[in-house]
Amino acid sequence: MISSSFASIGTGKLCNLSQRVRKVCLLVRLEVGMIDIYYVEDDSGIAQIVKEYLEQRGCSVTIYATVMSVKQALQRHVPRIILLDWNMPDGRGDVLCEWIRFRWPEIPIIFLTVRNDTQDIVHGFQNGADDYVVKPFELEVLYSRICALLRRTSSISERYLSCGEIRIDKSKMMVTCQEKEIRMSQAEYQLLLLLMENKGKTVTRQQLLEQIWDCNGNYVNDNTLTVTMKRLREKLNQPSCLKTIRSFGYRMEDVI
Repeated sequence: MISSSFASIGTGKLCNLSQRVRKVCLLVRLEVGMIDIYYVEDDSGIAQIVKEYLEQRGCSVTIYATVMSVKQALQRHVPRIILLDWNMPDGRGDVLCEWIRFRWPEIPIIFLTVRNDTQDIVHGFQNGADDYVVKPFELEVLYSRICALLRRTSSISERYLSCGEIRIDKSKMMVTCQEKEIRMSQAEYQLLLLLMENKGKTVTRQQLLEQIWDCNGNYVNDNTLTVTMKRLREKLNQPSCLKTIRSFGYRMEDVI
């Protein structure tokens, strides 16, 4: 059964943000753009109400009803913030929180759960949560907590790039594949970075030569790109997500 805090959306104070909260959240949206949220919740009723409310405030909310589904989604894209229930049909939210925190240390995570025992709350924070909200909760309060967290965090989705089992942490200039760090030359890293930044698009060989070598004054022939790509593929264990587009160039794309 959905509590009155959820059921009353559309009436009263749940429909009218205070002027202070509205100004703060507007500033956050101007700074970070669309607030991209993953909401891990197996109760479809609660999930839909929270989604509708947050999307009325300019957020983009994707609901995941299982631990496995959100893990798969995170391999493809890292959102700005994650809302996380504790009790899931195929796992526990605290374990998932720890799994996320190990891979993406800075991503904001808020628990939304009925578990209000002190030990559970402490355990949630110890496993990496940034905030802990007990159900039932006011949707206005949840939204203001999201905005408050985002004011203090950088754009995670811009820092991390992923495709298949390949990850790039741009701030550390670090590449991992199957959760193992891969050592790369500068040209190999720049080649992978350019393809990852254009995931889903074909990047021509000419564009790669110009942006990786020519712009730095290192004019090379076409064979240099071929050799660099060969070495890159070997280091990444011949990834299926790195495609050769015959006679044109290369493309990174998620493999379902």
